[in-house]
Amino acid sequence: MAVNAAPSGEAPAGRLAGRWVPWLVIGLWVALAAVMVPLSGKLSSVTTDRAVDTLPAGAESTKVAVLEDSLPGGEDNTFVFVYHRADGMTDADRATAERHYNTLAKRYPPKVTALAGEDDEGPPTRLSTDGKAMMFTLDVSTTYGAPEAIVGPLRDAAKDRPAGLELDVTGPAAIDGDMDAVFDGIDLQVFLTTVVVVTLLLILTYRSPVLWFIPLVVVSAAALTAMATVYLLVKGFGIVVNDQNSALLTILVFGVGTDYALLLIARYREALHHHENVRVAMVHALRGAAPAIVASAATVVAGLLCLLVADLNSTSGLGPIGAAGILCALVAMLTLFPAVLVVLGRRVFWPAIPRFSTTVEQKPGLWGRLGTAISRRRWVATLGSLGVLGVLALGLAGNTGALREQDQFLSAPESVTGFTVLRQHFPELGGQPMTIFTRPAYQERVLDIVKGTRGVAMTIPGQTKGGWADISVFPTDAPDTVAEYDTIKRVRTAVHAVSGAEAIVGGPSAENLDTEVTTSRDEKLVIPLVLAVVLIVLGLLLRAVVAPLVLMATVVVSFAAAFGGSVFVFDTILGFKGIDYSVPLLAFLFLVALGVDYNIFLASRAREEAVRLGTREGMLKALSATGGVITSAGLVLAATFAVLVSLPLVMLIEVGFLVAFGVLLDALLVRSVLVPALTLLIGRRMWWPSRLARPVEPPDGRQPLADDEEPALQR
Repeated sequence: MAVNAAPSGEAPAGRLAGRWVPWLVIGLWVALAAVMVPLSGKLSSVTTDRAVDTLPAGAESTKVAVLEDSLPGGEDNTFVFVYHRADGMTDADRATAERHYNTLAKRYPPKVTALAGEDDEGPPTRLSTDGKAMMFTLDVSTTYGAPEAIVGPLRDAAKDRPAGLELDVTGPAAIDGDMDAVFDGIDLQVFLTTVVVVTLLLILTYRSPVLWFIPLVVVSAAALTAMATVYLLVKGFGIVVNDQNSALLTILVFGVGTDYALLLIARYREALHHHENVRVAMVHALRGAAPAIVASAATVVAGLLCLLVADLNSTSGLGPIGAAGILCALVAMLTLFPAVLVVLGRRVFWPAIPRFSTTVEQKPGLWGRLGTAISRRRWVATLGSLGVLGVLALGLAGNTGALREQDQFLSAPESVTGFTVLRQHFPELGGQPMTIFTRPAYQERVLDIVKGTRGVAMTIPGQTKGGWADISVFPTDAPDTVAEYDTIKRVRTAVHAVSGAEAIVGGPSAENLDTEVTTSRDEKLVIPLVLAVVLIVLGLLLRAVVAPLVLMATVVVSFAAAFGGSVFVFDTILGFKGIDYSVPLLAFLFLVALGVDYNIFLASRAREEAVRLGTREGMLKALSATGGVITSAGLVLAATFAVLVSLPLVMLIEVGFLVAFGVLLDALLVRSVLVPALTLLIGRRMWWPSRLARPVEPPDGRQPLADDEEPALQR
């Protein structure tokens, strides 16, 4: 089919097509880069993974963490040394453990606590009842450094021991240290891996020696600008940035930035066939693509900012961090990217250079043929798509329980294996210690009450400082289990009943409990808010009510399918022991906000074409025109999130896989088949209550035509 191309003089482009405009834009970005690039390198200096910065703002365990930081000497890092020999501890083994204890007590004064019983008397080490293990705890002040800086030297200091004597350094601080080690250099690793993945996909997409390089450079500039912007937000407003959110920032900017580049290039290539002047062609490309791109960015930004209502500091901090990244990507791809393309001219597309012609041959192609097939079998396409999504959603019946902290590692480090050994030989000390702060005058009373609480194995009174006395409490149950959480709740209830004690209960497992409870509460608040905000944005873009509701319904169903399919993979194939508490909310946010992007790109183009062609032909034309580019965009976004799967932490693997899988479902099934089929079934009523939904009266006074026969509306 041949269509006439508009001469370059038609449809004036205005001052934006001036010869000086691209150079001015590039110059402004060079000036901006001179300021922002040096600041981007400072982001790592303000990232934090301290419990006090990431815990729920109002939780009891947060109050304990804040108090520990504020008291003289600061917070203590608790390490547990577990010595074990399969055929029983020898006298030399016991002497070695005591020697190590004495050496470390001198190296890390002033506070070393021997776990010998329910008081501070007795030998510094504790022998298991089976005689095969010995242990002691070491509380090291944070003045000596963070856990990741201490755990290595501690393990090195205890290497001198008899042959056959095994040692595991575990405890809450050791787990924190091993966790922090996973994040060491993660920003650079994610950045480089993402660059490589995006580069390969762009080369495969364009098969051009030059074109792939332009979006990569511009997206990298956007990423560095975003990092600098987040650094300024931290310094100016005190938002929390942890290593996880920093990695997600890079993924978001590269993913959505490349998507915007693909969409703009597709429109620009079309415009070059119709306009001889490249600047005029770019202005028309921006007029066609920018509304959908801006709506897409607005949807993601609005969804991310909904996280500000969350009580979990790390979750609420992701809101402005991610929003800043999306906005930087949007500005870069709508200003710098078009300017660079215009300056380079048509030759940037070599060897497939789009030529200006008065007639342009339009071929139906793969997506045109798919649209025709869907049009002929609308119910089959609709029910078939829903059937696939429904089957995948059945995976939600699998193991969706919370993932324990010890199960977060892809390969269990020494701190995790040490906890297993500890439970095996010291079953009475199965859980992580709780920390209770109380007023000194009430310490004995609180201590007696806690001793009699079900689930408590041992209590150890601590020091008095700063008007507070602390108590260490060891539960009998394994860490991060329902039984241990129940013990924490019972202890809290018991100590809160002591009038005047002002007792509060914290510690690693208490922090995990509070985080899980807070996340559940945040989900109930954030998810409806995200749905409402995205619906409003869709309604404003499409100027309709029915279409936004239909699009949102398909995205929600797609999320359920992606989550269910992912749970099946995690549980059956990868053998994960649960879902991290933060994964459902993050995945929902990304998949609803990002997944609806592809529906925005398709629906906005369909509405644009429906004005000329009617709803049926408009949707088919939109699917044919956007099918290839949206599929490429989905593949790129999925691949960028899949970068997280390469990291050795289960939580990041779960987020990366789930979002990547969900994006592919949205791009390849929901947007390609389900949405077109539903639109063809609903017809012009899809655009209700806008003018497009009204039947057009034939000029001869006959009854209004059916949707399949509707003529194009006049502009």
